[in-house]
Amino acid sequence: MRIKDLHTHLGKLLFATAFAGALALPAAAADDDWAETLEAAKGQTVYFHAWGGEPRINDYIAWAASELEKRHDVTVNHVKVADTAGVVTQIIAEKTAGRETVGSVDLVWINGENFRTLKAQQLLAAPGWAQSLPNWTYVDVIGKPTVLSDFTVATDGQESPWGMAKLVFIHDQARLPKPPRSLAALAAHAAENPGRISYPQPPNFHGSTFLKQVLISTIDDPAKLSKPVVADRFDKDVAPLFAYLDELHPNMWRKAQAFPQNAAQMRQLLADGELDVAITFNPGDASSAIANDELPASARSFVFDGGTIGNTHFVAIPFNSSAKEGAMALANFLLSPEAQARKQNPAVWGDPTVLDVAKLPDADKATFAAIDLGPATLRPDDLGATLPEPHPSWVAALEKAWAARYGGS
Repeated sequence: MRIKDLHTHLGKLLFATAFAGALALPAAAADDDWAETLEAAKGQTVYFHAWGGEPRINDYIAWAASELEKRHDVTVNHVKVADTAGVVTQIIAEKTAGRETVGSVDLVWINGENFRTLKAQQLLAAPGWAQSLPNWTYVDVIGKPTVLSDFTVATDGQESPWGMAKLVFIHDQARLPKPPRSLAALAAHAAENPGRISYPQPPNFHGSTFLKQVLISTIDDPAKLSKPVVADRFDKDVAPLFAYLDELHPNMWRKAQAFPQNAAQMRQLLADGELDVAITFNPGDASSAIANDELPASARSFVFDGGTIGNTHFVAIPFNSSAKEGAMALANFLLSPEAQARKQNPAVWGDPTVLDVAKLPDADKATFAAIDLGPATLRPDDLGATLPEPHPSWVAALEKAWAARYGGS
């Protein structure tokens, strides 16, 4: 079976499983239920815990909050977080303390190991709420099967997809006309141009993603990554990864004695001419940065020839949210064609949509078609293969091993 056919088959299977019960609900009843949800949401305050490290994203959330207040009388407070793992710890602590209601987190931007932790400990709202959202009908469950499977873990309708992500690199073609399109080429470039390559320090999300990219490309059998880490085999499995990093680090920016804090700092270092390559998990990031005068007009995106890692990011409702209806109203709005098109616009954010644009009403299709993706955004055909995320257990193990090896550097 071809990869494309396999993805299609998997998407259909997951779709059928997820909707086995939901399809039996009459449309009129679903409409009545949603009307009741919006009525209950009126006057609620939603504490939306989301990463606050990117001004463009913060501005987008502020816009969405203003729309929720105008349309549904729901107040949204963006609680800016540096690391979602801290939010997970907070929710766990509230459960331990017996705080079953009136939780401090109403909606959280999440995926990967953080979702797995909350799901495994039954700290999320009941399954199926995401598929009950009216705008779920537009979600591309066939072409983008990761909207139903988060780092190999079935979402079971306990998180609503918000955007698509794929590891992309940025270079300034005025300074670097031919960027390194493989890990080997990246290491060679660093050796020939010391101090011009780096990556964010794990556990920063982008830094950990770079580690996963190296792991996928160096492990003896990538199929191992779809399953939980085997402790007795871990050191052997990651030995090629650390051999690569051991060779790369002495030639990196500041000789790997310091690392960029995040992707935004990498962009700034690229703009300042200190780095030749920046890392992002958003294919539209470079165009958005150009539009916002954060990168020169000569900035361009590229990917590795063998493909790069990709996934979906979501929003989820904790078990003890005090504003579940308001959180659902916000999640539904974030899925709307209006909000998704605005999010995909590089002048706003540049984050790819989770929707199947072909299923949208004509007016919404026209809105998406009119979006200028910008000069630095790769066309879908040029983004290359999307490599699947490893099982979430690999992330914590990788970050711990990285810290043990390089943390004192």
